Amino acid sequence: MTYHVGPLDVRDYECDLQGVVNNAVYLNYLEHARHQCLLDLGLDFAALHDSGCDLVVTRAEVDYRQSLKSGDQFFVRTHVRRASKIRFAFDQIILRAADEQVMVEALIIGTGIVQTDNGRRPGLPQLLQDKLDQFNTAAE
Repeated sequence: MTYHVGPLDVRDYECDLQGVVNNAVYLNYLEHARHQCLLDLGLDFAALHDSGCDLVVTRAEVDYRQSLKSGDQFFVRTHVRRASKIRFAFDQIILRAADEQVMVEALIIGTGIVQTDNGRRPGLPQLLQDKLDQFNTAAE
């Protein structure tokens, strides 16, 4: 199962002197889509923090295929899966809405940092593990 965010609009201030979206801005688009995906799974990013778990990116692999320009609309497709016992992965694609051209492909790996009585440790809270398992079982 894949989540879609959009259509979203490219804003003028997100573009560089070449008239295309700055490469760092794509990371913001991807982050917004990941947060929306978690919300759709019933996981509130802020509520997780308040409960003592911070989700952090440990790796970002981004392939820039083509450039979005000011005024373009786009979608972000996001698929989340468990990558290991303590890591999860987001496979993401940014598509230009007009022609569904792939603009960016990304693999984002993350983990949780859980607050315990003995300090902080890497790991995924049980609620997130359950949601990932439920999501991936439904996708099969």
